[in-house]
Amino acid sequence: MEKTNAFFKQKTQFFDHWATTYDCLLTTIFYQAIHQRLLTYVQLPIQAKVLDLGCGTGKLLNRLCKKFPEIQGTGVDLSPEMLRQARAENQSHPRLIFCEGNAESLPFVPNQFDAVFNTISFLHYPNPEKVFAEISRVLMPEGYFYLADYVGTTKQQNLSITPGGLRFYSSQQREEFATNVGLICCGHYYLLGPVMLSIFQRSR
Repeated sequence: MEKTNAFFKQKTQFFDHWATTYDCLLTTIFYQAIHQRLLTYVQLPIQAKVLDLGCGTGKLLNRLCKKFPEIQGTGVDLSPEMLRQARAENQSHPRLIFCEGNAESLPFVPNQFDAVFNTISFLHYPNPEKVFAEISRVLMPEGYFYLADYVGTTKQQNLSITPGGLRFYSSQQREEFATNVGLICCGHYYLLGPVMLSIFQRSR
């Protein structure tokens, strides 16, 4: 438990320090391209409740709220400073809110969201099985999970360039995580270079 807490503390500090410069020109252009391509695959019911897990400064949720003006969005992030930036740029309050939370233990009741999004954040999680289990728990039956991240090879790849390192998973590994928690794979799509979108749906 102490080792796990230390890991999340290091990740939080890393992103807290990065928060004020996170939306530089390079990352802004990169995420805009990713989000624009991602949104072409998104289907949401009217007045959908959506969760952005690892929301960072909130750019994806703001874009979702513009495209789907009746949705209610919640952004969750481990970093208080990222959330501070997100709240300052919140263009859709009170339809859009941000709160602090850990992807392995989400502060929500079961069956709360019609869709969950996770964009270039999954590579930071030390226990991907737990994250998938939590996403399945908070998704409504037949709800969708949109996972966009760098895809790995058939073997897990690790890079030690941030505290705790980065982990990349193949499309097959993503499907295994999903199947174990009752999510069905709807397809995999390359968005930009090695960034792959995997779409999953919770079974009834």
